[in-house]
Amino acid sequence: MKKLALIAIFGMLTIGASFIVLKAQNQPTTAPDTSVAAKPATIAPAATTTTAAPVEAEKSMHQVIKEKFIEGGAGFMGVIALSMIVGLAISIERIIYLSLSTTNTTKLLNKIEKALAEKGVEGAKDVCRDTRGPVASIFYQGLERHEEGLDIVEKSIISYGSVQMGLLESGLTWISLMISIAPMLGFLGTVIGMVQAFDAIQKAGEISPTLVAAGIKVALLTTVFGLIVAMILQVLYNYCLSKIDSITNDMENGSISFMDMLIRFNMAKK
Repeated sequence: MKKLALIAIFGMLTIGASFIVLKAQNQPTTAPDTSVAAKPATIAPAATTTTAAPVEAEKSMHQVIKEKFIEGGAGFMGVIALSMIVGLAISIERIIYLSLSTTNTTKLLNKIEKALAEKGVEGAKDVCRDTRGPVASIFYQGLERHEEGLDIVEKSIISYGSVQMGLLESGLTWISLMISIAPMLGFLGTVIGMVQAFDAIQKAGEISPTLVAAGIKVALLTTVFGLIVAMILQVLYNYCLSKIDSITNDMENGSISFMDMLIRFNMAKK
């Protein structure tokens, strides 16, 4: 029996720290033989206490977060997790879109100027059509109305620039909503948990430190996870804003250089 017990313990150690904890808690203790002296029986608790310490220390961060998430309750913690999933999905989509919208404006302007000199307006349109991003789209709209005069071109660039700004900023309101709603759900779960803790105290008829501590712990876990979700999404939200500001500056600076280029092109034609 002792050999089988040693083999079972060795197998549990190879599986992982979390599995060891569960097995150590559920493993039944065998009754000692009557022929064994009292002295070896006192050694068994010492062995279990020495082996229990490293088991607790081997818990990974993922296991701790998982346990605390389960302790917080499936109701509010599930809603907070859902808000984090939605916020992350929108943030990743916006980051990819903004990264693809970034263009080298100086290089694009050089290509357009070279195309204007060699192939005229149609060649410059082909360059803008083959380049992705809002800057190239604005230049293309300006070239479409080149024959109508520079004033119409400037108005067209301003109008279409506003459209491109709306496309860049779409989806950010939902990220902002998730940033606001995640800690609010956490606070709501905390308040409800505190009410439940006081209800338990009222039913028990006495204030038990264990009863109060358990209720408050579960209540505060929702606030902790709500604040963590809000902080993660806030970082991604600010990153998206910085990318939008960078693209907007490129659009404005590029539009000024583009108008100067068209003025030089018209003067060269005359």
